[in-house]
Amino acid sequence: MQPPVTMFSTQWCGYCRRLKRQMDEAGISYLEVDIDEEPHHGARISAVTGGSRTVPTVEVRGRLLVNPSLEEVVAAVVR
Repeated sequence: MQPPVTMFSTQWCGYCRRLKRQMDEAGISYLEVDIDEEPHHGARISAVTGGSRTVPTVEVRGRLLVNPSLEEVVAAVVR
């Protein structure tokens, strides 16, 4: 069973679209949260990035991965 994966993104983010496509192709299921539509999530991301609402940010097992590669997401999921 795969751990819960949450992807924080925005509609306008090309990096987010690419990572979503890659995760879909890799069979990694995730919950997507648009931080423009749910801005309260942006504060948590800003806290770990030194003030930026960097997307994509992926949460796996309570750990935030800021602008991760697919390989980083896979590694966090299989741990």
